[in-house]
Order: sequence, then C-alpha cells, then structure tokens
Amino acid sequence: MPIYHRLGKIPQKRHTQFRKPDGALYHEQLFGTIGFDGMSSLLYHIQRPTMVREIRDPKDVSPRIAVDRNMTSRKLISYDVPAKSDFLESRIPLMVNKDVYIGVAAPQYSLREYFYKNADADEMLFIQRGSGTLRTLLGNIPFEFGDYLILPRGMIYQIEFDNEDNKILYAESFHPIYTPKRYRNWFGQMLEHSPFCERDYILPDQLETYDEKGEFILKIKKQDTLHELVYNTHPFDVVGWDGYNYPYGFSIHNFEPITGRVHQPPPVHQTFETSAFVICSFCPRLYDYHPDAIPAPYNHSNIDSDEVIYYVDGDFMSRNDIGPGYMTLHPGGIPHGPHPGAYERSIGKKGTDELAVMIDTFKPLQLTEEAMAIDDGKYYQSWLDPVRATVNEE
Repeated sequence: MPIYHRLGKIPQKRHTQFRKPDGALYHEQLFGTIGFDGMSSLLYHIQRPTMVREIRDPKDVSPRIAVDRNMTSRKLISYDVPAKSDFLESRIPLMVNKDVYIGVAAPQYSLREYFYKNADADEMLFIQRGSGTLRTLLGNIPFEFGDYLILPRGMIYQIEFDNEDNKILYAESFHPIYTPKRYRNWFGQMLEHSPFCERDYILPDQLETYDEKGEFILKIKKQDTLHELVYNTHPFDVVGWDGYNYPYGFSIHNFEPITGRVHQPPPVHQTFETSAFVICSFCPRLYDYHPDAIPAPYNHSNIDSDEVIYYVDGDFMSRNDIGPGYMTLHPGGIPHGPHPGAYERSIGKKGTDELAVMIDTFKPLQLTEEAMAIDDGKYYQSWLDPVRATVNEE
C-alpha cells in the first residue's frame, strides 16, 4: 500500500520516549513485512502487546482436497454454500494452491466473541452482499456491496455486519497484495493513466482505543492451524500509528475501465497483483468502437495460468447461463472463449453492465471437497453447438 497514513497520537520522532498523561511510557511496535525491508507502520500501545496468559488447543483447518490435478472447466454455484453464524466457520476454501486459497463465506453474525489474525497470508475480502464495518487495531473501515477489503498479514480485526444476509468472496494470499506496479511511478504515486487513484482508497478511520485488562481471545491462523491465545489486555489499545502497512478498502464501482477501438485484453482490468496471481475487475463500460469490432472476447489459450471468475452482478455477455455468485474455473493448458452465440450477439452492442472479479493464478489450482459439492458437473461441455431438432418427413 504505497501511501503514507496516520491516525491518533504519535511522538515527533520515532523510537523516542512517548509518555502517557501519568508519565508512564507507551509501548512502540513495528508492524512490518519482509523482515525490515517491506512496508511497515509504527504503533503505540497503552499496554505491552505481548501479554499472553493462556494458549488453548489448536485446530486443524487444512483444506480437504478432492481434485489434485484438474483439467476440467468448472462452474461452481457458490450460493449453495450454506450460511453459518460464525465468521471463521463460514469461510469455505474452494480452490487452493501453495500461493493462494480462494473461497466464499456467508456469515450471519458479526465477529464479536474473539479477535482474528491471519499470520500467514494477506487477505482480500470482496463484499458480494451485505454492509457493515471492518474493525481493526489500526482503525475502522465501513464497507458495502462491491468493496474490496485488503488486510495485510498479521492484522488483528473483527467484522460487524448490518444484517444476517452476507456473502463474501475471499482470497488468502501467501504473497503480499499490491496495486499493480505499472500503475505507479517510481515514487509510488498512481500514474495519470491508471484506472483508479489514491482518492479512491477507503482508508482506516475512527481509531478505537481500549485500556482494558481481562481475557481476550485472539484466534491466529498459521500453517493451516487455528491457534487460540488468551491475552491479558484488549488488542485494540493503540493510541496512534503511522506508516504504510495497514488495511484499506476499494470499491469495484470506482474502477475506471480502459476501452479501445477493438477488444482489449484482460490485463486492462487488473486491480491488484502479487508475484503468484492477479486480481481483475470487470465493470460496466462502453464497448469497442471500431466499426467492425467484435466486443466479445476472442478465444484465448490458458497455458500459463488458471482463470477463476466470480460473477457479481449484471449480464456477463460472453457467458450463457450465468448468474450472481456463480464461479467458473478455466484451467491452464486448454483454450476457452465466448459461449455459442455470444460472439455473434455482441456485434453492434454499445456497452455492458457486467460486474465480475477475476483471479488468474500462475500455478494450477486444486479443488476442495466443498467445491466439488457445488460443481454443476457439465460446464466443460457448454461450448458444444446446440443440438438442432430434425423433423422426418414422410
């Protein structure tokens, strides 16, 4: 997140005495990544952030793999994943590899009974349905339909929902999630031709600070294990912080599509990047304006990546029989393209109102048992020509 931000009270100079009104010292913490070389923030706690009073039994949360080597195009009906009351239990991994876990969640209730930290992965939460507030030790972020929430690894948070009808697409990335490098100049500022800019970020605000002692449960995910630690002080006791490493939001509705006279390739829709996969946003846009343009995408070969598309809303013009919450997987090694009729019916159209999130991974994805339970089983045959009925004349 290459933009400086600060909240609350901080000393004039880092690593110097910063005292409470009663004269005692606040406790400084460096919250950083990639050793001391990545983005970081400096936090100032009322209490020491290290006071663990109890460690409870860990729980194995490893994905249950059903298909290890996949060469089948799939369509998953993600709305068939049942809703669950607990936030973490509602998160169901569907497609995974060593770089990323991709899944969906339908949490019914806010996360209030404990705090959560992913110690292994940056998290991307895309809000398909619902609204509320992401509460973190570095401030709060309101969210609604269409928002991406990006949480760097190690961020302690809770999440509050306004109602019980919530649906989330999520990705746990074992590599840092950044905005695309080609959108930024060498100082880190977003360039003029980028499809969004710093004004579009939803930055943390409303820093909650609690000076409380007691039993505070923090669930920490690490190495596919959910560890439960009990801390002696409230995790949200930060009085101030500054730096570059913090959670933020971005609305898919603020992505400005790049269009051209002829069909533009998928990279123009890129929104986030890692060293192992990219995330793209397909948004309402004008179609290509060459007089002979074919707006539907041309057939293209998936040789180097698996392509996952999560259909958010609207009419996705290149696909037949697709609705909100459907997910398709086009595995690397075989080509794919528009469904029968889509190529032809796109000609002459002036625009599209589609909303979708695409995740392209550079290594193959495995499918979990939960993914296979919601696979329609016949999507791979959907490019066959429709069977035409014949009438026998006597």
